[in-house]
Amino acid sequence: MSEAKTLGELKKSGVAVLSVRDEMRKNLVRHLESGVPILPGIVGYEDTVIPEIENAILSGHHMVFLGERGQGKSRIIRGLLSLLDERIPIVDGCEINDSPVAPICSGCRKKAAELGDALPIRWVDRDQRYGEKLATPDVSIADLVGEIDPIKVAEGRYLADEETIHYGLVPRTNRGIFAINELPDLTEKVQVGLFNLMEEKDVQIKGYKIRLPLDVIIVASANPEDYTSRGRIITPLKDRFDVQIRTHYPKKLEDEISIMEQEALWTDQRSHKVEVPRFMKEILGNLTFEARKSNEINQSSGVSVRVTINNYESLISNAEKRALRCKETDIVPRVSDLHALMASTAGKIEIEYVGEEKKEGELVEKLINRSIVKVFDQHFSLNSLQKVIEYFNSGWGVEVSDNMASPDYLEGIKEIPGLKEAIKTLGIQESPALMASATEFVLEGLHLHQKLNKEMEGGRVTYGK
Repeated sequence: MSEAKTLGELKKSGVAVLSVRDEMRKNLVRHLESGVPILPGIVGYEDTVIPEIENAILSGHHMVFLGERGQGKSRIIRGLLSLLDERIPIVDGCEINDSPVAPICSGCRKKAAELGDALPIRWVDRDQRYGEKLATPDVSIADLVGEIDPIKVAEGRYLADEETIHYGLVPRTNRGIFAINELPDLTEKVQVGLFNLMEEKDVQIKGYKIRLPLDVIIVASANPEDYTSRGRIITPLKDRFDVQIRTHYPKKLEDEISIMEQEALWTDQRSHKVEVPRFMKEILGNLTFEARKSNEINQSSGVSVRVTINNYESLISNAEKRALRCKETDIVPRVSDLHALMASTAGKIEIEYVGEEKKEGELVEKLINRSIVKVFDQHFSLNSLQKVIEYFNSGWGVEVSDNMASPDYLEGIKEIPGLKEAIKTLGIQESPALMASATEFVLEGLHLHQKLNKEMEGGRVTYGK
């Protein structure tokens, strides 16, 4: 069906023009009835955050999301856009997406009165109905709400005339969703202007008060520390947000790994096929879990899921270099590749005790070792590896390296009693690259349990007794 071009055609088409709240509610109800998730790709919030979002949308509430960095707040907010209709009609030429059925700005009201059913309309996509602003101390009332346009005044309009306003970001997102990231970073003056617009529906610019009943859902994000009575948020603005929804980091390792796999870049665009053993993924996920409970790291700052994602990408990149140099067909990360995590982890954690001489590299290494031990203990008991331990106790040693070709490991696997059986318990297939990765995991786990010595020289590691 062709889209209406005038108000009269719109009325004849029978297309309902809804408010943003009714529109989002209607689409959410359809999702709930069909069982389709409202935020596909958001993992770990099915029983916590998403039910609260659904309640807020059904109630037509403004929302503020509280959480530390890397908890998906911005992604959730942008995902709400899918609950808007694909296209809606607006008054043609209007700066604030005015409804042709009930215009609110002075210019559109005049047009509607003069033209009646001949009022021209155009259609806008949902993407054009979303506005976003990162709150910084230099954001002004003019940016968010509007400012007197001196050119319009010079053309002969009075200052008090609504048509002299150059509208800011929020009015230009009328009939849509407007998001403010890091809300408490707005100055108090701007916060006052914002809550006036949210509740009282008026705009105060240069001493002139103009009624502007915008149809907009305002969604914000903030760090919990800043969003308190001792923080930088004024109480009246807190009161204007109908609900506050607390986000969190993944509570299950499986969720952390799922997010890591989903968000990591380039896994399907590498030079060779990428195959990451399950135990290596578990090491990466547990590393982040260990960091989130470490008293050596500032937990109020948080440890982002991006740590896991970037570590996954760095690990694969280091393995890819080896595959290219050794002319191997598969990219399979090993324990000896974990040194690549230093660069992608250190910059994302904040050490708690700044005054003490604590090196980030040492802390990251400690976290990696804790993670390896935890994953190793989930797959093996020391008793099950007694034959491997006895082999090294008899004086033998093994050399490994992140530059060593995978086939070079196969001879050692055949010679060390019990090692091949241990590798099988990990579900590893008969692939040289996978078996090399499993071998390093077993040897490093035994070393961290103080069953094997470990000597490092350059990029080479020797395990022995």
